[in-house]
Amino acid sequence: MNGKKILVTGATGQVAGPVARALTDGNEVWALGRFGTPGAQEALTRHGIRIFRWDMDDTAAGALKGLPEDFTHVFHSAVRRGEDGDFNAAVEVNSVAAGRLMTHCRTAEAFLYVSTGALYARQTLDHKYTETDPLDGKADWLPAYPVVKIAAEGTVRAFAQTLGLPTVIARLNIAYGPGGYGGVPMLYFKRMLAGEPIPVPLEGQNWTSLLYTDDLVEQVPHLWNAASVPVTLTNWGGDEAVGITDCVRHLEELTGVKADLVPSEVTRETYQFDPALRRSLTGPCKVPWREGIRRTLEAMYPEYLKN
Repeated sequence: MNGKKILVTGATGQVAGPVARALTDGNEVWALGRFGTPGAQEALTRHGIRIFRWDMDDTAAGALKGLPEDFTHVFHSAVRRGEDGDFNAAVEVNSVAAGRLMTHCRTAEAFLYVSTGALYARQTLDHKYTETDPLDGKADWLPAYPVVKIAAEGTVRAFAQTLGLPTVIARLNIAYGPGGYGGVPMLYFKRMLAGEPIPVPLEGQNWTSLLYTDDLVEQVPHLWNAASVPVTLTNWGGDEAVGITDCVRHLEELTGVKADLVPSEVTRETYQFDPALRRSLTGPCKVPWREGIRRTLEAMYPEYLKN
């Protein structure tokens, strides 16, 4: 992409941060957010990213006053996850924020909303979820989160058609890689280092579709190209089926650090995607998951990586 004016929300996060930085090559990139973490704003401005302060909790009509309206592309990743358990507040904040943002950027060429695979109705552990699978919005590890995403998806669909704004909803799987906290695999590695138990299913293992940072960044322009009215809806994960237990065992092999895997009725559920639709939009991924894990360890925990 070249010569575009791009707006990114959630740019201090694991997903949107690398996207924002990569897009500065040949484009004008703005980041929208609170930037409450010390050094977060400076880390973006060092890459030439322009800053506009915006709190999603501010649902007033004038919250975006002063922000340019002539963005060509929008990447909306920011979310209030509902950790406090207030479902109603989280639904309102996320839905209203999406509507405000889409209205403000109604002349854009493409709007990308980052959703989640956690909103699918749970089936067998190794089921390959497609975009037409049923939803239920249940997640024991963070109950409000999938509910919020379902509500916001509804808002995004409505505003896309009302405004005539070409839009793509990408239901993200587990993104990981150097930078940020490294993604879920590195959360597991931190538990391994601390000797903390890692809950796993009583039988079998959770399956997922890990998406490495480099592939994620490369696929964003392709997803924008797929934006349409009504919205284009796609799952967004890697090409390979990855067992979470297998992933942890691979971390053990690479580092020699042992994992305490504890069978449990409650685990952090993950979802394996059928990648067919996404591949048709973006092309295949380029980084195999085992190589991606190694690269992430090399960048974040080199002292533990065995030669």
